[in-house]
Amino acid sequence: MEEGARIPELFQRLFREHYPGVARKLYALTGDYAAAEDLAQEVFLRLYRNPPERLEASGAWLHRVLTRIGYDYLRQRSSGKALLEKETARVAAWSEGAVPSGETEVIREWEIDVVRTVLQKLSDRDRTALLLREEGYSYEEIAGRLAVNPKIVGTLLARAEERLKKKYGQEEDRHDGLRGEADRREAGL
Repeated sequence: MEEGARIPELFQRLFREHYPGVARKLYALTGDYAAAEDLAQEVFLRLYRNPPERLEASGAWLHRVLTRIGYDYLRQRSSGKALLEKETARVAAWSEGAVPSGETEVIREWEIDVVRTVLQKLSDRDRTALLLREEGYSYEEIAGRLAVNPKIVGTLLARAEERLKKKYGQEEDRHDGLRGEADRREAGL
């Protein structure tokens, strides 16, 4: 049997042997079963795309990768919580009668317009997935609406969010460029 033909068989064997342990360790690390399954898929995707030199001795490699992926997830989740807490505090301040300044309102409206523009530039699937998550739908509900396997929803959302961030940055850059042109015209340059 050829070496190239052995790789998929070996990968399948490694997946069957190690997936339960990898998912269990990620669950212990994250405390979120759905996230642990998504992260375990990411670990094996990395194994398939960039395998270690000796696939037969991949236990330590898997542990190192799952640890890195798990900690990356926890860092992202904690930064998301910080953003949520900040937004909650802002909303609470508004509800207590604190009226935002005119400048704050203009910036807020501009941000809303940019997000709407960026969302329209995304594919229907990405846009729908992100909006459903924002509305509080579960992964299973999102999978049902998008007619996809629930196991891929986490990856799908992560990729959609990356595309959203990239397009948002491009839109901000475009806006900054337009503003710079307007400033130069006003200055007569």
